[in-house]
Amino acid sequence: LLGAACLAFGAVASLLWLAVGFAALRFLAQGSLMLTCANLVSQWFSRRRGFALSLMALGFAVSMAVHPPLGQYLIETIGWRRAWVVLGVLTWALLLPPVLLLVHDAPEDLGLRPDGDARETAEAPPGGRAAPPVSGLTLRETLGTSAFYILGAGWFAIAMLVTTLHFYQVSILGAQGVAAETAARVFPVSALTMVVAMPFVGRLFDRRRTRHVFAGALLVTTASLVGVTFVHDVTTAVLYAMLFGLNNACSMTMFGYLWPRYFGRLHLGSIQGTGQMIGVVGASLGPLPVGLAFDLIGSASGTLRLLALLPLACAAAAALFLRTPAGVTGSEHLD
Repeated sequence: LLGAACLAFGAVASLLWLAVGFAALRFLAQGSLMLTCANLVSQWFSRRRGFALSLMALGFAVSMAVHPPLGQYLIETIGWRRAWVVLGVLTWALLLPPVLLLVHDAPEDLGLRPDGDARETAEAPPGGRAAPPVSGLTLRETLGTSAFYILGAGWFAIAMLVTTLHFYQVSILGAQGVAAETAARVFPVSALTMVVAMPFVGRLFDRRRTRHVFAGALLVTTASLVGVTFVHDVTTAVLYAMLFGLNNACSMTMFGYLWPRYFGRLHLGSIQGTGQMIGVVGASLGPLPVGLAFDLIGSASGTLRLLALLPLACAAAAALFLRTPAGVTGSEHLD
């Protein structure tokens, strides 16, 4: 369907078609495909889920590095309509064969347990903890837990504010005297930091108390919002870019990790989809306060510092009150 959406987008002939095509690309790519990949990895890994998800998220960074120059080259060479056709065909050629030949929904389909444990040895894998049985809450049960609302609030805050910083980085730094060229050039610094940090963030989720790592990620978001307001030259811009890269590493890794960690794998699709919806709403609303600040007062520094209170409050709530709901087993050592 994603390949077909690319082909259809290349045949856009009206404003309505453009809107529908863009919605289809967003829904099928960043929505459904991202959700499906996170779900699959979460089904196949338990003890090493954080690290596995961090490696999966590296694909996002690679895509950011490859697709813009590839798209630009295709547009300049064959035009934007044919470029979309090529991207659609490449999507089919690169993704369909491995998905059809190699992907299985869950390890239990092959008589295995998460992390590659054989079913008969899953209770006591050598040198590690036993893989948990398939368990989990329904969506209705999940909505009745305090953990869902703590996680939902934190994920809303991160999606909202990370999107805001992506949207307005050049404008924010420009208002503080940093040249637009410099503001744009620090994006690769963030990307490189994200790539380097992701495996370490994944390891933290696997080995440390989840609520503390989650709270730490929210504090990184808080620091990013405050830190960007102090950028005034190349050095501070690079330091901020590194901090923001760490922020991206945390957010990309924990999206797929938190929902199965606290609510199990049994009904993961519906729960993770609800979490994705919360993030999309946050990302949609996030740029509005900063945009209004630029329009009304010409600066967003005060607004960003005020917005930093949101992830700070969520971090405190997570550290103090986030616990695994009753009925979810397998991660007690991370509580």
